[in-house]
Amino acid sequence: MANSSKNNKKNIARHIAIIMDGNGRWAMKNSLNVSSGHSRGAEVVKDIVEESINQNLSSLTIYAFSLENWSRPKTEIEAIKKLVVSSINKQLPSLIEQKVRLKFFGEIDGFGSKILSKINKAETSTNTYDPVLNLNVALGYGGRQDLVNISKNISKKVQAGEIRLEEIDEKMISEFSCSPVEDIDLLIRTGGDKRISNFLLYQIAYTEIIFVEKYWPDFTKTDFIECIDSFKTVSRRFGKRI
Repeated sequence: MANSSKNNKKNIARHIAIIMDGNGRWAMKNSLNVSSGHSRGAEVVKDIVEESINQNLSSLTIYAFSLENWSRPKTEIEAIKKLVVSSINKQLPSLIEQKVRLKFFGEIDGFGSKILSKINKAETSTNTYDPVLNLNVALGYGGRQDLVNISKNISKKVQAGEIRLEEIDEKMISEFSCSPVEDIDLLIRTGGDKRISNFLLYQIAYTEIIFVEKYWPDFTKTDFIECIDSFKTVSRRFGKRI
């Protein structure tokens, strides 16, 4: 495994987001059904959470299911719903033991009352301590829809006289987002595609992005560390000349 402690570059990643792409293609490549790919992908999440703690991240945000994913076959969607429940049941004790705070965001109501209840209980049970790591899970999330909802909700407040136009700033927009996350240092996308797929459009304005060819089920802790080490070498100018 790579040892990032030897890298003395200035960039320190505190918040990493991941688009976990390639579960279905990994399954087909290995002559398995698609649900097997998603199940294997859930196991990889467990490994990456552990390494995130080792790397002293403050937050890890993962893209589990987008609004656009509702257009996938019904059988795949039902398998993902079951996986959400089974993953919470299986991994929650470990998250609590590691003091990981779990937070889901997006239009979660579409997953039904059973899953919503399971999510609420998981969030409540991990909200009783100071977290070592914040694990944010995007479920039923779309960046454009989030921006639309932000605009509508702020407009209502302005019309009601609760907010003045002059008070609207970047901080307020972040506060009205359904996402609990702040600016992201590094975004990793697996699966070989080079796009951001409507993920946290506002929060990734100056995020460094690394595209990884491997499908998500093949992504390892070593790959994760290599991405973090690569981030340390980037010159982050934020529009300035350095």
